Amino acid sequence: MAQHNIPLSYEASEGVSDTMKVTPELPSEVVQCLNNARFLHLATCNDNIPHVSLMNYSYLPHTPWDDLPVVIMTTNPASKKYHNIMANPNVSLLVHDWVSHRPSTSAQRRMSAGGSPGPEVRSTLAEMLFNLNSSAVSSISATIGGKARVIEPGSETEKYYRDVHIENHRFETEASTGTVGLGPFAGFNNQAAPPAQQGDGGRQCFVEGEAVCVIVVRIHEVRIADWKGNVTDWGISANDTRTVEASGGGPVVNGNAD
Repeated sequence: MAQHNIPLSYEASEGVSDTMKVTPELPSEVVQCLNNARFLHLATCNDNIPHVSLMNYSYLPHTPWDDLPVVIMTTNPASKKYHNIMANPNVSLLVHDWVSHRPSTSAQRRMSAGGSPGPEVRSTLAEMLFNLNSSAVSSISATIGGKARVIEPGSETEKYYRDVHIENHRFETEASTGTVGLGPFAGFNNQAAPPAQQGDGGRQCFVEGEAVCVIVVRIHEVRIADWKGNVTDWGISANDTRTVEASGGGPVVNGNAD
């Protein structure tokens, strides 16, 4: 009889636990990740057809209207994500602090060299990113569950969220060096700044554009996974800090008792 090798992180990945933690605030490591990351992935779904988008975003621990943390995004009302949210407001967000540059593989080197491996060539910036990753700068990914709503266009609430979102995307490097959207690597190796419409992360059309509408996600739960495969589930509830027993002692997956 064949034996199946169970991954070392199997139990953690399945969320096998009889308790979950509930807190009115996001865990500090998730807040740090949200404050440091440039983009996140937004997953929406309609008619059982999922859709994932790369998004500019802004994080707020609370707002004048809500004690719970929220994530602000903008999108064109003609977009697929907009229509999905209107039909199904339940969304999932993925944010992480892993360096996303992928080192070259031996197979890629063979293909680029016509079948024979050649010396690997990596740009100075890519080399720095690779070394940062190797130094264990990266630590977690956070899968955030919440409910999205489209803010009424032209309202004072929309103006508040839009102003916060725009201000959050005015980066200091733009004023000091003229370099747009390169974060801590702005001006590195005396490279010329890219054109604003390419290097600002789409701010001018995706954040400040007149045609965009404001979407706010109220965070309800978060699953934190670290590089060792450890997984922790948190429920987010205003003015509530406790430990909740899963129904029937079953596993807690994404903050919900099965």
